This record gives sequence, C-alpha cells and structure tokens, in this order.
Amino acid sequence: MIFTIAIDGPAAAGKGTVSRAVAEHFGFRHLDTGLLYRAVGARTLRGEDPLAAAEALSPEDLLDPGLRGQDVAAAASRVAVLPAVRAALVGFQRGFARSEGGAVLDGRDIGTVICPEAEAKLYVTASPEIRAERRFAELAARGVEVTRAEVLEDVLARDARDMGRAEAPLCAAEDAVLIDTSELSAADATRAAIAAIETRRTGRV
Repeated sequence: MIFTIAIDGPAAAGKGTVSRAVAEHFGFRHLDTGLLYRAVGARTLRGEDPLAAAEALSPEDLLDPGLRGQDVAAAASRVAVLPAVRAALVGFQRGFARSEGGAVLDGRDIGTVICPEAEAKLYVTASPEIRAERRFAELAARGVEVTRAEVLEDVLARDARDMGRAEAPLCAAEDAVLIDTSELSAADATRAAIAAIETRRTGRV
C-alpha cells in the first residue's frame, strides 16, 4: 500500500510532533525533511560547498545530535534557498514518499513541490509569538542562553526567508487541511490531523 501524507508549516508550529504521532498511529515511515537541510547546513559550517554537501549527504549525517542547534538551523535556512541544493535532495524525498507501507513527510514544500500527488496534505501553523515562545522554552530547557526577543526575531527572519524565497516558497497547498495549533495542545493537534487524514483515506477507498 502506497499512501503519502505531506505535512508542511513554519518553524516551531508543531508539525514535527504531529508528524511523528501521525506516523506512529498509522504505522507509516516518517521523514523530517528539515533534517536534510540541517545536515547540509551543518556541513557548510565546516567549510563545505552547499551543493557538494547535498550531493554527498548520507543517512548517517541525519543522526548528528548537533543538528538541532540554532547555528545549524540558520545555516539550513540559508542553504534551503539555493535551487541546486533543493534539486539535489528532491529524489531522496520522493523515493521515500512513495515507498511501500505508507510515509509521512514534514517540511516546507512537501505538499506543493516534493509530493503534490500526496493522498493527504496538512498545513500546521501557529502565530509567530506562540512559535517563538515554544522555541524559547525548548532552548531554555537545553540550557541555551537566549532571550525571548532574540528567538522571536529569529522566527520572523526564518519565516521571511522561507516564504520569500524564489524556489519552492513556504505556503499551504490548495488542497491542504489547515491546522492552527496556537490554542491547541499537542494531543488535540494530533487528533485533528488524524481525523483529517482518516477522511482522505476513507474517501480514497
């Protein structure tokens, strides 16, 4: 059975949490496509050319615990605007998406560019202030010294880059189900996502 679930949205909206829970619920494989760009970004921080880093990317690169750092996130956002880098990573993502047994992919352009044929599409979002507060709490819990104002500034800057880039800008697919998590718990957001996907699966049958 091939069934692709595409989940897009801005940083810290909760799409990663929802995606992992959805994949577990349906027994599907999960790919956080943002890790691909973070891995490329991490390699560029070590002096590698972005395209060369993308072409040389290996599954082991995705296991680096340092990929969640703020510097890597910023580097990922910078390399993600490069058309050649995006093109180099498309094949891997599409192959994963159409593999047997079902797949959940979350990122910025899954439903619009990578998998426009996905059987179910979601767009998970939240207000910039809510997303910044979540990211601040996450960083503080890890002992990262940063202010709320700095985190909000970073969130807004990433939104501007992701939504304003010429190649595959962040936006909701026309047929995506919108889930605003600003006032939702993780459990409620997951329930809403599962309900939307079940509707698509039922309709497909």
